[in-house]
Amino acid sequence: MTESDSPTPDGPSSADLDAAIAAARERYQAERAKRVRPDGNAQYGELTGDFAEFDRDPFADPDYHRDPLSEEVEVLVIGCGFAGMLTTIELKARGFDDVRMVDRAGDFGGTWYWNRYPGCMCDVESYTYLPLLEETGYMPTEKYASAVEIFSYAQLVGRHYDLYPHALFHTEVVEAVWDEAALRWRVRTNWGDTLSCRFLVTAGGILHKAKLPGIAGISRFKGRAFHTSRWNYDVTGGAPGVFMDKLADKRVAVIGTGATAVQVVPRVAEAAQELFVFQRTPSAVGQRDNGPTDEAWFASLAPGWHAERVKNFTEAVTGKKPEVDLVDDGWTHVMWDDTQTKSDDPEVTRQQERSDFLTMEEIRQRVTRIVEDPETAAKLQPWYGKHCKRVCFHDEYLPAFNRPNVHLVDTDGHGVDEITENGVVACGVEYPVDVIVFASGFEVTTDLEHRLGFDPEGRGGIRMSERWSDGAHSLHGILSAEFPNLLMISLVQAGFGTNFLHFLSKSAEHVAWIIATCEERGIATIEATPEAEEEWYELLLGVAMGIAGYSTRCTPGYYNSEQGRDSKTARNLVYTGSLLEYAGFLERWRGDGSMSGALITEGT
Repeated sequence: MTESDSPTPDGPSSADLDAAIAAARERYQAERAKRVRPDGNAQYGELTGDFAEFDRDPFADPDYHRDPLSEEVEVLVIGCGFAGMLTTIELKARGFDDVRMVDRAGDFGGTWYWNRYPGCMCDVESYTYLPLLEETGYMPTEKYASAVEIFSYAQLVGRHYDLYPHALFHTEVVEAVWDEAALRWRVRTNWGDTLSCRFLVTAGGILHKAKLPGIAGISRFKGRAFHTSRWNYDVTGGAPGVFMDKLADKRVAVIGTGATAVQVVPRVAEAAQELFVFQRTPSAVGQRDNGPTDEAWFASLAPGWHAERVKNFTEAVTGKKPEVDLVDDGWTHVMWDDTQTKSDDPEVTRQQERSDFLTMEEIRQRVTRIVEDPETAAKLQPWYGKHCKRVCFHDEYLPAFNRPNVHLVDTDGHGVDEITENGVVACGVEYPVDVIVFASGFEVTTDLEHRLGFDPEGRGGIRMSERWSDGAHSLHGILSAEFPNLLMISLVQAGFGTNFLHFLSKSAEHVAWIIATCEERGIATIEATPEAEEEWYELLLGVAMGIAGYSTRCTPGYYNSEQGRDSKTARNLVYTGSLLEYAGFLERWRGDGSMSGALITEGT
């Protein structure tokens, strides 16, 4: 027996493992090929026109009304989710109280205001995800807090930092125009407000603009339908955390099997007469192991624990392998090894592939252990690398498929064929249903003005859609040429991480620093130079090339902009390295003090 044929201490022989990896490699490519579409992100539709009702705020007071405002402020922040809240809090800490916040939602919370679907909770542990825990003295009740609790916490933060007097809720910006003579932004809203500001901050959210799958006949359905981000409890009965009693005699379709569906399916499964789950690509679902917070442990945490824990988590999920894994959960176990960054060492590459395969194989075997029907289990197994899609962690999703009323409809990677008046057609078979739930996710790396809902008009009347017609142009994803004093918080050309709140907190800190520094130094306007934008883009491309080989082998999804290959998609990339590396760029830029790459005009 040769060394390569010898059994490894923990499993198969090296030769058998290599053979399994080679087979998986072929399977990955076959599954990818089924799903790649030439329309990329364009395959999805908006919640407009026939679907405008899908975007209605189900939580708003239908009788709400206010008179238009006309006011001048120093800073206008668009967005009252955590990005907008953290930015305003940072500004207030730097002495800026003349801040106005606007949001179409009826309260603080952003995605946690809108997403109240059954089973909704954070998928990053609460002690790491929720910001300002030390400052507010708040203890999350569970390791993974529910959406109800997170929304309540956002309201608590709003009260703690006295943000409510700054906020205009139920308000949408419809126009933002730069006034060169006054060196101010002129902003109009759907209420007829005329707001003027020196600095305009777009903190419109990362997961806020819902999208619908472009399924033929989607508007023909005569039953009830809605998107998960606007859950219709009038149809289902119940409430967040309350059993949905109106589904007992209903056949329900859930279209989508991503992170949202993983949380929704168990709750619908326990309530509906029948549930049909339509799958294009299965999620990788690991163990969550949620539980109540140990109060004694929480009370024992030393000052500064939160920042340390946030950093430690990001290190653990980006392959930095901190000496101690403070979080020690599914995320840190699955992502401990960075298996996507290209290495010039063939042995390192070989070990990366082995590690990735073994991680995903354990996730696939977990499906086999839990799902009783072998055919269903096989269809629920994810055949792609661990960095291709956001891994999910849940303890009730897979067991739901053991219920007799739950049916997995796997579309072999092609998606639903069409929707009829009475149901959903997949693989040529019609499934009559009474209710359709679209768990189809959100726009992430689409055009910024598209996600904001208005098209900023910069110097000389140029619109963002015009200047960014070939994709994003920015410095750090925050400043853009021809748009003075516009500061953007968005994933596009900016950071990206498992813990979105870590990214948002770093972005808010940077934006507030820029505004405060302009005030201190008497700077009238600031924007990026075109040269700096291109340098930043080249840096982004260089980093992206480090994982390009891995990414191109992935099935399509929002991580890779649905494998879009047009020039605009290429420019709308995110910083694909560690979030700590991206934050490092911002910190060094601030530390240098010269505002390198920024075009500045002095005040008069």
